[in-house]
Amino acid sequence: MVKSNGKRETELSGLDVEHKLPAGDEDQNSSEATGGTSTPDNDVATAEAQLQKVKAERDVLLDRLARAQAEFENARRRASKEQQDFRDFASVETIKSLLPVIDSFDRALQAKSDMGEFRTGVELIYKQLQDVLAKLGVQPIAAKGQQFDPHVHEAIEMVDTPDVPDHEVLEEWQRGYKFKDRLLRPAMVRVARNPGR
Repeated sequence: MVKSNGKRETELSGLDVEHKLPAGDEDQNSSEATGGTSTPDNDVATAEAQLQKVKAERDVLLDRLARAQAEFENARRRASKEQQDFRDFASVETIKSLLPVIDSFDRALQAKSDMGEFRTGVELIYKQLQDVLAKLGVQPIAAKGQQFDPHVHEAIEMVDTPDVPDHEVLEEWQRGYKFKDRLLRPAMVRVARNPGR
């Protein structure tokens, strides 16, 4: 037995036991399969990079969503305003078509007539029509006795007279009307010219 131990010691003495042995084929293959170096630090860094990428994509999508919502709201407001403008325009055209009727009533009421009942009937129709227009938002423009206002009056004649102040409306030839704040047509008037007053 001693001999066999001695023989063993002789065999072991030729070996370099202090240095590591090179890795076997199995260890090398498993290292290559994991990409060379597979450490927990690398896995965390990769996960964090992916998380940052997903967050950036989320931010881009949220920005697109906010822009789409803002564009939709703007389009809705524009459509609503256009509808309101169209309704106002339609009302204006309707009212303009009624104005000649009012003019005819004005002329009929100015005519001298002995038919009291006829006049009363015309006055009732005139009053009814004025009420309808008032409900629609149409108001007549005050003219006679007012200072001439070029925004709502149209002078068809200047009359020299010392009886009234300069630029006062003497007579209304055709009544003017407003629809809400919009001028439908100016009042056609005769205006006093009196530089001395």
